[in-house]
Amino acid sequence: MHRLLAVCFLALTFALTLHAADWYQFRGPDGQGHSDAKLATEWGPGKNVTWRKELPGLGWSSPVVAGGKVYLTTAVPDGGGQSLRVLCLDARTGSIVWNVEVFKQDAAAAKIHKKNSHASATPVVEDGNVYVHFGHMGTACLKAADGSKVWATQELKYNPVHGNGGSPVIAGRNLVFSIDGTDKQMAVALDKTNGKVAWTTPRNNTTGANPFSFTTPLLINVKGQEQLISPGSGVVMSLDPKSGKEIWRATYDKGYSVVPRPVYANGLVYVCSGYNSPTLLAIRPDGTGDVTKTHVAFTLKKNVPHNPSPLVVGNALYLVSDAGVLSCLDAKTGTERWTERVEKAYSSSPMYANGLIYLLSEDGTTTVFKPGDSYDEVAKNKLGEKTQASFAVDGDALLLRTEKALYRIEKK
Repeated sequence: MHRLLAVCFLALTFALTLHAADWYQFRGPDGQGHSDAKLATEWGPGKNVTWRKELPGLGWSSPVVAGGKVYLTTAVPDGGGQSLRVLCLDARTGSIVWNVEVFKQDAAAAKIHKKNSHASATPVVEDGNVYVHFGHMGTACLKAADGSKVWATQELKYNPVHGNGGSPVIAGRNLVFSIDGTDKQMAVALDKTNGKVAWTTPRNNTTGANPFSFTTPLLINVKGQEQLISPGSGVVMSLDPKSGKEIWRATYDKGYSVVPRPVYANGLVYVCSGYNSPTLLAIRPDGTGDVTKTHVAFTLKKNVPHNPSPLVVGNALYLVSDAGVLSCLDAKTGTERWTERVEKAYSSSPMYANGLIYLLSEDGTTTVFKPGDSYDEVAKNKLGEKTQASFAVDGDALLLRTEKALYRIEKK
């Protein structure tokens, strides 16, 4: 009996540890903004805010959580340039555990867009390591415990436009990210143990689109085969994550500066085409070669976002445009069910948690509503601080990053 109780205790401890460490990458464990957490729906000064921690510098990377610690990147002005840093915070108290410089960017480095930062790619945490990516400035692996460097590389130089943005993803033994500058456009895999290049796959885009983009790949499984979905300007590629070999591709005319992360649900991959006139493509991922004319189930042009990623809940597809129009559509056909005006400007990606959807606007307002056949608002919470990062979750707490601070929000 004692042995059985010990085993049960260890199993429960392990399950709780997994739950606490769940949000290890951009948009959570599935990369698509889903959580089972029982989050607060209302907050403000003196209500359901456990702590607010001022952060040094500026970064629009989203927080990630593992082992009771929060990790995020930031850029601190330094003699005309930038000190590109990684922060580790205690998730329960908000205190900074360590603050480490990874790279130094001089004043002559490429300029960023006014909405961007020098630290916009979200870290990935796995097996006691934190992987961080600063676009053209380099990629590194740090020990989660103390921030010491395992490896760092600046081998993959390219000419960016507007700075960095796309986050990395772990695929088996590789760390994968996109390079989409004016001179190079490709998906890249680094061996996560040493930072050496494992493979590169060029986009070979012939649509005439502007070449630069800021996308985050998505790892999916289609009939037992892993596929890495990697969008870029004018084209989305499906790759074998082990070898980088292209499985299929679909093109979307001259779409560029692509930001939203793809979503996979209902047997379809949902991809947004970027600027200037965004289109959403719903693609069946079971083809090979160029599937533009054979496997695109439907396309949408109305109220498609430039920056926020799509969200699928059941058979419903939710989109929030940068201008603040929320749309609910049939996820299998693209048929519009309803639209609603919510706030004015959005960059953050929406999240679904425990039966509710959370939207975070650029002025720091979170709108909470119930998914369904009509718009059903539950709450609206105003922080009054600018934000472009997306949510993270720790247990049943919401982590929300603003221009100046990180918040922990949970029911009291």
